[in-house]
Amino acid sequence: MVQQTNINDIAKHLFSQRHCVKPESNLLPEQHIDSIETALEIQVAMIALNQHNVTGWKCLTPRDNGDLIVAPILADAIVNQQECAILSSAQRALIEPEIAFVVGQTFEAHRHYSETEINQQISATHMALELIQQRFSRDYPATFVEKLADGLSNQGLYLGPEIDIAKALMASKIQITVTQQQTTNTYDGCHPCDLPASPLYWLVNFLTTRGIEITAGQAIITGSYCGVLKVDMDKPLQIEYQGLGKMSLSFSELSFSQ
Repeated sequence: MVQQTNINDIAKHLFSQRHCVKPESNLLPEQHIDSIETALEIQVAMIALNQHNVTGWKCLTPRDNGDLIVAPILADAIVNQQECAILSSAQRALIEPEIAFVVGQTFEAHRHYSETEINQQISATHMALELIQQRFSRDYPATFVEKLADGLSNQGLYLGPEIDIAKALMASKIQITVTQQQTTNTYDGCHPCDLPASPLYWLVNFLTTRGIEITAGQAIITGSYCGVLKVDMDKPLQIEYQGLGKMSLSFSELSFSQ
């Protein structure tokens, strides 16, 4: 069992790496994370370090091997802007095309919610990009629970145009077209949990059972339709979700004055 002091020390270290151009979330031997539960406690400690500001959550349904894919999004969302500042990786922006569910009413702690109740408390759905940042060194063999504690590579969220809620709930497959300069790539996107709302239903009751509220205004992303995409910095980018919507933006390097 990891002592609370060690949990706080690990949280401070991991949180600080989010503000580094060249992050190194690597842990010392004495900073051993021994379980998923400890990793989740470290996430909660990082939320406290962030003044309890949570933009939203990323999640999937629990994996067959027992792994939990869940992490708070701590950076402010970038909402439908033409320019999105990001910490690049080898001069590329790492993104995951997803759907975001925006909470209209708070899901209160220690309450159970049915799927119908959860649907009723979703105020909007959006095209969304999860912004990815690899914070462990390439030569560091990070374990799953270390990656979980660190937030599963999340560095932020880009909220694109609003899309129809009914269509979003049923969007198990989306053809996604990505155009940058003269290059166009099309992906036959499949949601990793079949329906994009399935992780949302799990997340709400998982967090509320643990005494964590999901407050109005938070955005929940539930899995990429085509993995991690690498796109160029400082070049116009167009992304289309066939039958749902389009967004146009470009990525610029984040400076710590922003």
